[in-house]
Amino acid sequence: MSLTADNPIELQPDAIRINGRSEIMLCASLFYFRIPRALWQERMEQLKACGYNSIDVYFPWNYHEDAEGQWDFGGERDVAAFLRLAKEAGLYVVARPGPYICSEWDGGGLPAYLFAQEQIRLRDNDPRFLRHTARWYERIMPLLADFELCQGGTVIAVQLDNELDFYGCEDPAGYMAALRELARSHGIRSPLLACAGQGGLFEASGYAKGVVPTCNFYPHNRDPEFEAKVLAYQSELAAGGVPLLVTETNRSHFLLRRLLACGAKLLGPYLQASGTNFGFTNATNNWGKPLAFLTSDYDFGGMVAPDGTLRPEAREGRLLASLIAAYGTPLAEAVPSGGDSAAVTVRGLQGKAAGPFALQLKGGGSLLFFANTGSDDAALTLAPANAGTSGEATFFMQPDRCAALPCDLPLSHWGLPGRLAFATAELFGVRQANGAVQMLFHAEGAARLTFEAGEAEARDVSGLKARQADGLCTLDFGKAEIGRCRFVWPSGQTLEIVTMDRELALRLETAEADEENFRFEAPGTGEGVQPAKPLAAEWRLAAIDPAQPLTEESPTPVSQADYLEKHGILRGYGWYQAQLPTVPEAGRQLGFFLNKGSDVLSLYAEGRYLGTFVPGGASKYIPLDDNAGIRSIAVRAEIWGHSNFDDPRLPGLRLNAMKGIRGLAAITRIRELSANWRYAMADPDDTNRQPDVPFLSAASKPIVAFGGWLSGRSFRREWFARSIAASAQTTARVLRFDGLEGTAEVFVNGRSAGMAQPLDPFIDLTALTSPGEEIELSVLLERNIGQQGGRVQLLEGMEATDWRLVGAGEEALRDYAIATRPSASAVEFPVSLAPGAVALLYGAPSDPRQDASAGWRVTAQGQGLKATVFWNGRLVSRLWLPGGDARPTMTGGSPDAFYVPGAWFHKPDEGTDEIIVLLEAVDGGHPAELRGFEVTPL
Repeated sequence: MSLTADNPIELQPDAIRINGRSEIMLCASLFYFRIPRALWQERMEQLKACGYNSIDVYFPWNYHEDAEGQWDFGGERDVAAFLRLAKEAGLYVVARPGPYICSEWDGGGLPAYLFAQEQIRLRDNDPRFLRHTARWYERIMPLLADFELCQGGTVIAVQLDNELDFYGCEDPAGYMAALRELARSHGIRSPLLACAGQGGLFEASGYAKGVVPTCNFYPHNRDPEFEAKVLAYQSELAAGGVPLLVTETNRSHFLLRRLLACGAKLLGPYLQASGTNFGFTNATNNWGKPLAFLTSDYDFGGMVAPDGTLRPEAREGRLLASLIAAYGTPLAEAVPSGGDSAAVTVRGLQGKAAGPFALQLKGGGSLLFFANTGSDDAALTLAPANAGTSGEATFFMQPDRCAALPCDLPLSHWGLPGRLAFATAELFGVRQANGAVQMLFHAEGAARLTFEAGEAEARDVSGLKARQADGLCTLDFGKAEIGRCRFVWPSGQTLEIVTMDRELALRLETAEADEENFRFEAPGTGEGVQPAKPLAAEWRLAAIDPAQPLTEESPTPVSQADYLEKHGILRGYGWYQAQLPTVPEAGRQLGFFLNKGSDVLSLYAEGRYLGTFVPGGASKYIPLDDNAGIRSIAVRAEIWGHSNFDDPRLPGLRLNAMKGIRGLAAITRIRELSANWRYAMADPDDTNRQPDVPFLSAASKPIVAFGGWLSGRSFRREWFARSIAASAQTTARVLRFDGLEGTAEVFVNGRSAGMAQPLDPFIDLTALTSPGEEIELSVLLERNIGQQGGRVQLLEGMEATDWRLVGAGEEALRDYAIATRPSASAVEFPVSLAPGAVALLYGAPSDPRQDASAGWRVTAQGQGLKATVFWNGRLVSRLWLPGGDARPTMTGGSPDAFYVPGAWFHKPDEGTDEIIVLLEAVDGGHPAELRGFEVTPL
């Protein structure tokens, strides 16, 4: 991609050139939608101070279109203001507007109203999806175009979609071409990117013309084979005429250095600046077994914590940025030469190390990268090929270190004669002033520098051992002191060498070349954090009828129970209310069947709490321990978040999965169906999935228990068939495959009823059958050798009727809480709630700004509780404290702590600050308890 007047960004196999200057992009994720607007500039300045020159930014479609046709780009959603600040900060921007972004964000950024549309193919070359995408691009692309580099802004690239190779796109080439045309039609002139999440460059980009494939790498940081993998991608991309751009990877600068060794020109660690999923913006995904809930705290341990605290890794960022700056254009245009380098021989190794991997610098010389891939210190004995009689040198590395050692480095890069033949120390700074050059080196132990300085004289040597032989000057230094040596040429040119320990280099402030002394300070890495203390407030508690909606709106009749999205409820809570028919004579209620439920479902039968469940979109059977004769039922359903991945193991993990329930029935009869199935082996290569019912029911077919046929095939596709008579007195019929280890596709009278699997072993037959009907069942069982078919049961009962439904998002919940406040009474910790109870807790902290201008880090202490936390009317966090079987895997950050930004505290003239917490006791076996809140002022 060549440089033009309209596009000042040039992508070549060896470089990214911006306005003709080659640069390595050290790029940190920074998300305006997870950071309060008042802190955008501060976070940008922090990243700049850590050495980063660019940021990548997702733009979530559903953050700006809460409901279809309702757009919001103001206030906290002001994209133009964010991009303007990036321009003022001098940070390049890689813009990532989707339409799908992943990012562990609700639905990966796709609006949930799309999920309710029949037959739409998301993230594909489907006219229906592209029509909606075009509406989003009409809004976001002109904003990005206004801030492109060619328009005086800092946007240098625009990514289309995200990690498409994780998704089953039928036509990636057509889809990417369509997105390309939409982007270009709105004035985008920057390079267009398509990132591969698991290495599928074609699957991610379709190799569409004008779309640059990029790579996302998430290895184990110490993978000894990592460079071999990356170099293969670098070679493939270079053959296609583009550089290796790593749009996402781990946050460790150890790994970033390993990528640099492979010729990467964009280093994009994901989430160096953490944040918060405010409101109902969390996602669900497959980071559990497999289901996981993303916490409101969005923090993978990057160098900037959600509250803005700098972590020690920030120093590593500054050191890497200093190394890149020290070499400048020669490194920015360097190309990898592959594996082992002839420039040095490794004579001995203690520990584990990968390398050397050589980068050939533009204009001469190379960098040799060694990575300690073990858990212990490593020591390498190196024999340089060009260091004369200076001999072998030992090089030390602690774990998680990757060092770049210069070799045959011409000093002409900095306008000097001579060369640096070899070093076992890393060059991390070059300063030039008043005709003098100063080079800074660091190492973790004893190190050696070997120069070919020609006519230069070594002077002012301190803290170093200098010796000359064969036209070379060798400098040895140890760990304890700062060393200096000055080379002076007859021409008057000078080179000052400064050596120091790596730990000192991490803490070195920027210094000019003519300074005699250095200042070593921490840039701020958590030092001086105040101790945690109890959150002091006047607390009041209001008990709430747990089966009633927490909204001032009344439930309205609906024709049947169905997903919340189909009723326009896209985020927050929904409350279902229904009636149950009278149980047939001599029958009793054995339990309840919940049809396809998610995310968090709490059941109340005539006020009695039956439990809280997290089925992950699967169906659920809830047994009753008595015959209660229940006639009314209520279900509180919370949308924790739509999945940001697409995983077929659970219905709720599909990208288009909807939330709530599809129905409920009281089960009055459970029949065993495991015996007496007709059996027929299917060809494992036959793709036909339609049963031949007469063939399967033929008397010549053997009769076996379900799953009970022995075969020598390692993978089996088998048909099982039998007939059953549906009860004439029930309206609901459900098959359960208890203990199923494969998959079972069920057909009723030749019509598909769905597929059961181990995590969702239920098939609802109700819509395909009638009371008293004779039913022909055919089941296609697919499994590997040793896997069980399980036990088959038919659950029959009565469907719930007379459904009513209402939803409540953030604003409705807040308004209800405020309206309920007068009914609250004083309370002290600990607060105990009976299983299933719901309450609103109100607190008025005293003068929170006194010692926390940057805000609070708050930790809830208790068990068995879900908590939805409002601060001054904003939903700042959703917590799920330990306790009970319902709690899913919580990932992405802390499940019991949250950040309250100081920018959201009231000013003295704005009134009293208030925290409101919706408490839900969700441990069915034990009372829940909130012991209080611990606050760390920031």
